[in-house]
Amino acid sequence: MILIEGTVRVPPGNVVAARPAMEQMVRASRAEAGCLDYAYSIDLMDPGLMRVTERWESRAALDAHFKTAHMATWRSFFPILGITDRSLRLYEAEPESI
Repeated sequence: MILIEGTVRVPPGNVVAARPAMEQMVRASRAEAGCLDYAYSIDLMDPGLMRVTERWESRAALDAHFKTAHMATWRSFFPILGITDRSLRLYEAEPESI
């Protein structure tokens, strides 16, 4: 399993404007084959800091995600919304066991 954990920064005044694009990205990503979870959240102590968490079945699924139209659309919003300071880390982990 592949885990992505990180942050992006959105000017606090743009968080409401960013929400529709972020919701579209989350919905489309969650619908992808191999996506186990995909989420954005606002840091309660720093309203311009968006936390990113993703879980993918495999590196191949993640690689396919980077080539999707919704990823290109999401990235096109970065300059419009003032999204900066992307810091994402990739981890390999054992699949969850119950």
